[in-house]
Amino acid sequence: MPPEYPKYTERRVAEILRVDPVHPDTAIIERAAACLRSGGLVAFPTETVYGLGADATNTDAVRRVFAAKGRPSTDPLIVHVPDLDSVRPLVSHLTDSAVTVARALWPGPLTLVLPRSGLIGTEVTAGLETVAVRVPAHPVARALVIAARVPIAAPSANLFSRPSPTRAEHVADDLGDAIDLIVDAGATLVGLESTVLDLTSDPPRVLRPGGVSLERLRELLPNVVLRDVQASPTDAMRSPGMLSKHYAPRTPLTLFEGNTQGVLDRIAAEVGVAIERGERVALLGTHEMLARAKQAIGASPAITFLEIGSDSSAAGIASRLYASLRDCDAAGVDRVLALQVADDRGIALAVRDRLRRASAGDIVRC
Repeated sequence: MPPEYPKYTERRVAEILRVDPVHPDTAIIERAAACLRSGGLVAFPTETVYGLGADATNTDAVRRVFAAKGRPSTDPLIVHVPDLDSVRPLVSHLTDSAVTVARALWPGPLTLVLPRSGLIGTEVTAGLETVAVRVPAHPVARALVIAARVPIAAPSANLFSRPSPTRAEHVADDLGDAIDLIVDAGATLVGLESTVLDLTSDPPRVLRPGGVSLERLRELLPNVVLRDVQASPTDAMRSPGMLSKHYAPRTPLTLFEGNTQGVLDRIAAEVGVAIERGERVALLGTHEMLARAKQAIGASPAITFLEIGSDSSAAGIASRLYASLRDCDAAGVDRVLALQVADDRGIALAVRDRLRRASAGDIVRC
């Protein structure tokens, strides 16, 4: 079992360096890379969410990541590198399946779990003999992993269990006094984390749905399976994002799933009870579901409606989800009642996963 790391106590204010998201200033990128090489912590955008980077071969820097986030040492970090060739020194061997998937989907929002080599220490891997690696596609992230000349261990740049950051201000809100630099390139595009594919198991398993769909993976590896895994925080995990509570706002969130009319009826009842108790509630859902909820419930100063996008665009919902979950706290309500998205194809599967984990298991099935 890896040791528990101490809480991070040094206080500072991270410097924010703004760059163009497509053509980042090389001087700023080199400054961030130098910070990483010297043991510093740098938040930077990927195509998925903002990551908190450290030199994956520097044990002290890796421990700072865990301490800054308040992350348990049982939750491994994903190592970011420029290309497939850069993965080879980090793993004991590459299977044909790994090469096939990597050549088809890297750079991109896909993480592969592979057998580790001795170059990556157990602090990064939660004490396991596997390592999670990916090649990011965002121009800023790519420029940084190339300039750094070291593999970058980078979980999401937020406090542990909170919604991941999709904008630099989210990073500053959570970690601004605990890290060194924030490279700000505006909002991320995908908005949800990478898909994690475990290639050390037979059949290969998706441990976390994300930016690459299950359907796309099965085009390459037809035997891929999806595992709905609920990990214990005391046990070493093969992948981030496996805990039953994750990506959660501070405000208690209840998720409603099932038949649309049944969900609306139950939501209306819950809102009525809450208002009688003098509580303020937020309803979180798609444009279409919130429109129906407004018709069923009516308007009230005690109700805040938070829209995550339209049923017609799962990609749009994914890109807005975490910002909307953070808005739940900003709304100053006592409870959040979230309406599950209906679709489970493509990235919608990842949206459903994140909402379930944001509820910490408080799910009402109608």
